[in-house]
Amino acid sequence: MTLLLNPAANEITQPQLWQISVERYHEMIESGSLTENDRLELLEGYLVEKMTVHPPHSFTTDQIRDELTAIVGSEHFVKSQQPITTAESEPEPDVIVVKGRKRDFVQRHPGPEDVALVIEVADSTLAQDQNWKKRIYGRAGIAVYWIVNLTERQIEVYTQPSGLTAQPTYHHMVTYRETDEIPVVLGGVQIGALSVCNLLP
Repeated sequence: MTLLLNPAANEITQPQLWQISVERYHEMIESGSLTENDRLELLEGYLVEKMTVHPPHSFTTDQIRDELTAIVGSEHFVKSQQPITTAESEPEPDVIVVKGRKRDFVQRHPGPEDVALVIEVADSTLAQDQNWKKRIYGRAGIAVYWIVNLTERQIEVYTQPSGLTAQPTYHHMVTYRETDEIPVVLGGVQIGALSVCNLLP
């Protein structure tokens, strides 16, 4: 972040950051002020540039999407790198499992009440996913959040979201290593398990 010098006070100050509402964000997209080429997502009211996707990240995202699609059944479907709309954010997680049918979302993006599982694949974004994104998803009350930690070759599963509290988070976390199977839990019911090593590049 660029720092500005305040000559009157002879001290370093940070530039003003502006927040916008989800409604204003949607207006900017609809008017063409923002397009897919801008590679931005709205996090707690701030427009944040999305990181470049490298091949291992892309492989892992596709692998998880395909393996989940094979087991979720007719009451859910899987989306990849598409928005979730919360009260103050519109993140675009790498994979989500959504309750309902695709046609239920012709006119809107899924909200927290529609999302059974949210997944971020993390390499250069690990700190953001473990802090900022975890806070957003925990505040929204999304039941299960996976971070696929490519750096340490493990999957972190967060459950028991705090909801709208002073310090939103998840109260429980389990780490699954390459030799483990990770349970897939939707709506409190385990529908299957996936081999962690098959999901990693």
